[in-house]
Amino acid sequence: MLTSVRSLTAASVFALSAAFAAPAMAQDDEGIGVEVSANVAMVSEYRFRGVDLSGGEFAIQGGVDVGLPAGFYIGTWASSLDEQSVGYGSTELDLYGGWAGEFGNISTDVGVIVYIYPDAGAGDFDYVEFYGSLGVAAGPAEFAVGVAYAPDQDSLGGTDNFYIYADAGVGIPNTPISLAAHVGYTDGFLTFTTDSEAVDWSIGASVAIPSTPLEVGVAYIGVEGDALVDPGGVFTDDAVVVTLAASI
Repeated sequence: MLTSVRSLTAASVFALSAAFAAPAMAQDDEGIGVEVSANVAMVSEYRFRGVDLSGGEFAIQGGVDVGLPAGFYIGTWASSLDEQSVGYGSTELDLYGGWAGEFGNISTDVGVIVYIYPDAGAGDFDYVEFYGSLGVAAGPAEFAVGVAYAPDQDSLGGTDNFYIYADAGVGIPNTPISLAAHVGYTDGFLTFTTDSEAVDWSIGASVAIPSTPLEVGVAYIGVEGDALVDPGGVFTDDAVVVTLAASI
């Protein structure tokens, strides 16, 4: 999984634990350089950049990635949503493609992602975002910074959206435990604030279950901003999110 893409979508501890790895490959298609991986997760709630999109309820997520020759890739990822509270329908579907490369312990990733809400009802909801990230590995630790920009679109109220983030992760040597932290800043339409600025953050840990493709994680996630427009704290209260994930 290209986890720099995942850092843009699911605010999960797993999005931080391997920010510079190439896709985990399940199949090499007859040596022609096409490699396929898949992932699935069950989360106690879906947080997008700190904001709850599943109404505080359980969500199912998963995707497929295809690694192409010369570092190019395409993929798709989906999550269930809370249809009543967020207004995007019951499903989010993300389609993305880009290029990732490694130069020693430095990695880079650039691409484009389309967020699609197929049953959102009347109105414009789908939007396009361009992204890029730069990472460095230092022993068991990994660090990355990234940026995403969604240009003016009707679905964003005729405005744009800018997101910048930093991730850090470390695997504890000789254990299946990884620790991760994330902080991001949003300026634009995709916030629940009156001034269109918000800061999201998370800190968490994950444990790989030996001899299985499973991983269990827990993260404490929050979002802060001036004059949060969230009556009753439905979307932006801090939360503990538990994840059970598998990848092949």
